[in-house]
Amino acid sequence: MSDNALQDDDDLPEGAGSVVGPRQVIVAGDEKASRLDRVLAVRSPDLSRSRLKALILAGQVSIGGQPIRDPSHQVTAGTTIIVDVPPAVAPEPEGENIPLDIVYEDDDLIVLNKPKGLVVHPAAGHETGTLVNALIAHCGASLSGIGGVRRPGIVHRLDKDTTGLMVAAKNDRAHASLTAQFADHGRTGALRRGYMAFAWGAPNRHRGTVDAPIDRHPHAREKMAVRESGRHAITHWEVMESFTGRDGKPVASLLACQLETGRTHQIRVHLAHIGHPLMGDDVYGSGFKTKAKQLEPAAQTALEALGRQALHAYLLTLEHPKTGEILHWEAAFPEDLLLLQKALGAAG
Repeated sequence: MSDNALQDDDDLPEGAGSVVGPRQVIVAGDEKASRLDRVLAVRSPDLSRSRLKALILAGQVSIGGQPIRDPSHQVTAGTTIIVDVPPAVAPEPEGENIPLDIVYEDDDLIVLNKPKGLVVHPAAGHETGTLVNALIAHCGASLSGIGGVRRPGIVHRLDKDTTGLMVAAKNDRAHASLTAQFADHGRTGALRRGYMAFAWGAPNRHRGTVDAPIDRHPHAREKMAVRESGRHAITHWEVMESFTGRDGKPVASLLACQLETGRTHQIRVHLAHIGHPLMGDDVYGSGFKTKAKQLEPAAQTALEALGRQALHAYLLTLEHPKTGEILHWEAAFPEDLLLLQKALGAAG
């Protein structure tokens, strides 16, 4: 439900309180940390860690004239680092003319089919070009403000590269109702969220449930992980289709997943936890890259072209915040997942 990189919201304008323009940092011989981001955090206390990371990822940090986009890049004593801090921008997002695939809209809510690559709300490194910018342009002043200026109307999220159905509130009453429904996760109400996931391997049974707490990864802050210290998380899954590889053995499966909780990266973490990470997921399924060699050539090509985790929010059911009517929507696969499904199925 969150974007691929965990985002730390920054209430200050980008660059607020810091010197704008290029600054030079020379690594001293007594630095306790050799990682680029940690050295900069010590030497640039006016910039938050999330801000520094965003600057690195955006190519605003360079060594020897070459941009360094890896926060963990190792630096040595005597290295000269140039950090180019751009001018401050307003913390309140503005409307942008970004096309929306709207599947339902009335005076209270808007339901849309989110494409891949679209970040839901502004955060460090993603100040513009988000779903919020598009909603502000489309809905204008009617958009609910309960979520704050950086998240108007937002009651839930999808990862940047996860496609599918999302709902946003257009007024505060609708926002309160939808937030309560998502907090309840369908335990007592009508809310249902369904996802289709192309996962590596084939589970040894037709359906199952992953009940495992999720917390931030202890070492990689951009990831989540199953940990005893985490928050309660439950994912139900069912095998819809199985696919065989070049050797005739099961290589991948199409799973229908339903959430009973809503944790960051929940489906991605849970499926990886049971040994069936999402196809195309470089964060949680990187160890399965060699599996692609077991696919037929057409399927290898489709997976490479996908360039993202193979996850789609295909189903959304909720109670209308004003009328109480039970509303239900389903969204077909986008073209890239249709091509993957067809290529995988051709081998069966």
